[in-house]
Amino acid sequence: MKFASERDREFTEFVLARRAGLVHVATLLLSGDRARAEDAVQTGLTSLYLAWPRVRPDTVVAYARRCVVNAAIDDRRSLFRRRERVRAELPDITAVETQYGDRTTLPALLATLPKRMRAAVVLRYIEGLSSAETAAALGCSEGTVRSQSARGLERLRAVFPEHSHNSV
Repeated sequence: MKFASERDREFTEFVLARRAGLVHVATLLLSGDRARAEDAVQTGLTSLYLAWPRVRPDTVVAYARRCVVNAAIDDRRSLFRRRERVRAELPDITAVETQYGDRTTLPALLATLPKRMRAAVVLRYIEGLSSAETAAALGCSEGTVRSQSARGLERLRAVFPEHSHNSV
């Protein structure tokens, strides 16, 4: 592959190494909607590319994560999301009706939380980030991360008490 510059080569290597993980996080943040997650990652990576010359190598992963989280939780960034979405058929089941063993359970559980609370839970407990790293990704204080995470787990346990001893 031929690159126009060293910058493009470095960025491409970063994307190849980190894109799958960013899509995974965005998918969880967007309640399992893979198409929206791909869009959020694309938007985040575009922002990262524009800032690439200014981003320090030791903070590039955190910066990329923040770009993707911002794109995933802020629907106003996409004109497409503000339009009505027409579907030919209604879904057979609601997100909350999914069975615990089903692959869609985690996104369904997370869909019951507000966006920023969901982001705090995903980044802290699924991605394993520290309170400081999560706060940096969300652009808020560590105290806000701790309270949002605790409230999120409390809500999940209240909605699904039979599964509160398992993950999340």
